[in-house]
Amino acid sequence: MEEKGRLPDEGLKKSVTVIQALSLVVGMIIGSGIFLKPGVVLQSAGSPLMAIAAWVAGGIITLASALSVAEIASVIPKTGGLYIYLEELYGDIWGFLLGWVQTVISYPASIAAQAIAFATYAAVFVPMGSWQQKGLAIAIMAFVLVMNIISTRYGGIIQTVATVGKLIPVAAIIGFGIMAGSPDFSAGVSTGMTGFGAAILGTLWAYDGWIGVTNMAGELKNPGKDLPRVISGGVIFVVIVYALFNIAVFGVLPYDQVMGSATPGSQAAVALFGEKGAVFITAGIMVSVFGAMNGYTMTAARVPLAMAERKRLPMSGVIGTLHPRFSTPANALILQCALACVYILTGSFETLTNILVFVLWIFFTMGVLGVFILRKKYPRREGGYRVPFYPLVPIVGALGAAYIIISTILSSPVQSMIGIGITLLGLPVYALIKKENS
Repeated sequence: MEEKGRLPDEGLKKSVTVIQALSLVVGMIIGSGIFLKPGVVLQSAGSPLMAIAAWVAGGIITLASALSVAEIASVIPKTGGLYIYLEELYGDIWGFLLGWVQTVISYPASIAAQAIAFATYAAVFVPMGSWQQKGLAIAIMAFVLVMNIISTRYGGIIQTVATVGKLIPVAAIIGFGIMAGSPDFSAGVSTGMTGFGAAILGTLWAYDGWIGVTNMAGELKNPGKDLPRVISGGVIFVVIVYALFNIAVFGVLPYDQVMGSATPGSQAAVALFGEKGAVFITAGIMVSVFGAMNGYTMTAARVPLAMAERKRLPMSGVIGTLHPRFSTPANALILQCALACVYILTGSFETLTNILVFVLWIFFTMGVLGVFILRKKYPRREGGYRVPFYPLVPIVGALGAAYIIISTILSSPVQSMIGIGITLLGLPVYALIKKENS
């Protein structure tokens, strides 16, 4: 008779090292945005000096959010991350609604987007049609899926190698770019606080992704201690990398060229290394999106796993069990990649991710503010990590998140409302599951 799978609390291996967790933070933040965003941010900021200031300001807001969520992660170090935090701090329904949109749409659509991006850049080297690119996207996603089913350690190794790989072209541009010349900080014009605010908003998208590591808490050897370290350390590292990268780009390219460029990272590479620089950067972006796809695949599966463990999903008995041999969340991984495959074939991933941005940031803001509820719930807690400069730091993080929410409503009101509608579709599912469980 075939051995049955094991429940997460019976066999989920604590195989994720601190280095691998740090690679998840850095690898999920740094995608293709670092190569593409400098021109967009400069256009809003108006000058190289204000653009770099916007990158730093966006990093400070992100760090404030990260430090706040890290305290929650240290007290509730469970597999599932933000889904678990909302459920335990705000109530079951809030956690379920986040888990619903993450499991069914957000995470698999993000995996699909990264897979398609990889195939799109691969077409630079090997010309491919639309369906050939979709086939390659599914194939590379299947490879990542199999590696993560066989061993979470393999997924962690892939993540570490991909993160190091993506940092090589970034480090080359930073090193040679800074030596090549210094930015002309007198260039440009002032766009005022409105333009600077828009520039910060542009950087905040590029800092997204770090919270995914909290989904893996149950697989860290000492999550209460390690999560705050890898979250804060990873975000600080990325802030420094982003600032130095922009200084290098502005030192290599004139102001007007960066302003009008959709691919300033590639142009900086060409200026530094010749025409081969574009190939070098394209390969770097492929490694970057491959690492992000692996990171999303690893972390995404832990949400339906945690939901199924609490019997919050249909077929929880199947989704919430581990592979009998490998002790990995194989069924949850297959579920996420199967949905991602549907989104790749239909081409709907970009629309879906755009629609749900507004909703996800509402839940994210609740997560940052959750540290206030946490301290009321555990008022006499001693020892362990506590967010510095409380309550200023979580307030800064929450204000930054609220700024994204308000900006999204103003710029895309229809999409925002559709996102709310999709989220609320989870309510009858929640009611049905709760009735079945009772």
